Amino acid sequence: MSEFAKEKLTTLMLEYPKPSGIILGYGTAGFRTRADILPWIMIRIGLLASLRSKVKKACIGAMITASHNPEHDNGVKLIDPYGEMLDQSWEVYANNLSSLDDNIHVLWDYLETLMTQLNVQLNDKSTVAIAYDTRQSSPLLSNIVKNAAEILNTNIMNFELMTTPQLHYTVRCYNDNELYGSCTEAGYFDKICTAFRKLIEARRYNLCMTSGAKPAEQLAIDAANGIGAQKLVYLNQRLSDLLTIEIFNDGTKGHLNEKCGADYVKLYQKAPDGLPLTNYPKYCSIDGDADRLIYYFIDENQRFHMLDGDRFSVLFASFISNKLKEAKLMDQVKMGVIQTAYANGSSTNYIVNTMNVPVACVPTGVKHLHHKALDYDIGIYFEANGHGTVLFSDNLKSKVKAAIEDQNRTDEERLAASQLRVFIDIINETVGDALADLLATEAILCLMNLSIEGWLHLYNDLPQRQLKVAIKDRTMIQTTDAERRCIAPAHLQDCIDELVSKYSSGRSFVRPSGTEDIVRVYAEATTQVDADKLADDIRKIVEELTK
Repeated sequence: MSEFAKEKLTTLMLEYPKPSGIILGYGTAGFRTRADILPWIMIRIGLLASLRSKVKKACIGAMITASHNPEHDNGVKLIDPYGEMLDQSWEVYANNLSSLDDNIHVLWDYLETLMTQLNVQLNDKSTVAIAYDTRQSSPLLSNIVKNAAEILNTNIMNFELMTTPQLHYTVRCYNDNELYGSCTEAGYFDKICTAFRKLIEARRYNLCMTSGAKPAEQLAIDAANGIGAQKLVYLNQRLSDLLTIEIFNDGTKGHLNEKCGADYVKLYQKAPDGLPLTNYPKYCSIDGDADRLIYYFIDENQRFHMLDGDRFSVLFASFISNKLKEAKLMDQVKMGVIQTAYANGSSTNYIVNTMNVPVACVPTGVKHLHHKALDYDIGIYFEANGHGTVLFSDNLKSKVKAAIEDQNRTDEERLAASQLRVFIDIINETVGDALADLLATEAILCLMNLSIEGWLHLYNDLPQRQLKVAIKDRTMIQTTDAERRCIAPAHLQDCIDELVSKYSSGRSFVRPSGTEDIVRVYAEATTQVDADKLADDIRKIVEELTK
C-alpha cells in the first residue's frame, strides 16, 4: 500500500494515541465507553468502515452515539448496506483492530493482510456516511473517523446531526438507488410525514362524512435532552394541523438522558423529570439517539401506567392483522411476532390465543430479533425497552399492490390494502425508530379509534420482577431454548422448574449478562408479591449453585 497513506495514518495515531492497558470489544452497541478515551478507536473504525465498503461495493454508515448512556459517554457503530447492523463476522475484525497497540508497522501489516484476505485494493471505491448525536464529544470523534477512512481513499458523506435511525435509513436509500426513499433527511421526513398525513386525513374525511372528526389528543414528549428533540421540532412543524405535541427535555436545560428518556422510564417505571403530569392525556419518551419509544399515562387516581415494547407488538400486530383480514389477504401471507424471553407472558398469550398470530422467541438482542423477522412476510419485533420495527417482504408488498389494483375486489378490500401500503411507508424497516414508531402508533390509535387506556386494556400484564445476582464467573451459567432454560450448572434448571411450579402462572429464567459478571433473574406470577418471592427464591438458588 501507499507510503503516503502509511505516513498519514502514523500522524493520526500520534495525535490520538491508544491509552495503555485498555481493552474494548465490539458488540450490539458497537464500541461504547467514556468519550475521553475513545479517539484512538475512531481511527480503527474509520479504517474498518472503509474496508467494509470496498468489500460490499456499497456505502457503509458510521454512527457516533452512546444512545441512552450518560452524556460523558460516547460510542460508534457501523451500519451495513441495507441499514442493518454490521455483519457479526466483521465484529472479529473490529476486535482485532481494537486489540492492536499503536505500532504503525503492526497495524499496517494487519491492514495489508486483511486487504489481501478480503481481496480488496487501496484504490477500490468506497463510501462512508457519518452522522452523530448532540454530545459535545461527537464532532471531534466523527472527524477522526472521517480522517481515518480518507486514508484508504474513501468518499465521505457527512450528515452531521442525525438520529441513529435516520442514518440507517439514508444508508439504505443510497444503496437501494433511492427505491426505498430519498437519501436525505428531508427525504426521510417527506416519506413518514406524507404517509401519516394520508392516513389521518382520510380518517378525518370519513368521520366528517358521518359523525364529525374528533380533535387529536395532545401528546407530551420527553426528548431525553437529545438529538430527537431537534427532529421533533421539525416533525411538529410538518404535522401541527394533524398532531398536537409538546416537547419537553429538549436540550435547552438539563443533561442528556439524566432522569429522563425512554430507558429511564422503562427501568424505573415512573415518569421522567421535567414533564408536567397533569395537563396531558398521554405521554411518551424517546431515548438519546431516538431509536427507543415508551408510552405512558397518569390515570384519574394518579397512578402511572406504562406501555412498553410488548404493547407495541400487540398494537401493531392487531392493526396489521385487521387490515389483512379486511383486504382478504390474511391467508396469503406469513405474519409473525418475534419476542425474547423478557416479553411478558400475557402479551405472548394474547398474540397467540386471541389474535391467532404465531410468536417466535429468540435470544436477547436486536440482531437476533431482526434476523428472525426476515423469515416472515410481516415480521413484527419490539424489545421490552421500546426498540423495534416491522419488516415487510417484497412478496407482501406485491400482494398489497395487486389487491389495490384488482377491480374485482370490493371498495372495502381495496381501501384496507391501500391503508396497509401507506402504513408501510411510515415504518422505518431498517431499525427501531422512535419518530417513525410514534407516527405509526398515533395513526393506529386514530384509525382503530382507540384511546391509550383502551390500548392498555387489550390485555393485562402479569406482575414481574427482575434481579441482578453478582457471581464470580458469568460463564458458569449456560442457556438454551432462546435463553429460557439453563443447561449449566447442573440441577439449576430442575430447581427453577420446581420453584415455578409452586406459583400460579409462574414463569422464570436466568441468563448471564453479556458484559459483566452478573446473572439476570426474571420472574412472573399472578401477583406482584408472588413474582417478587419467586425471583428472590431463584436468586438464592443461583447464589448457592455458583459459589
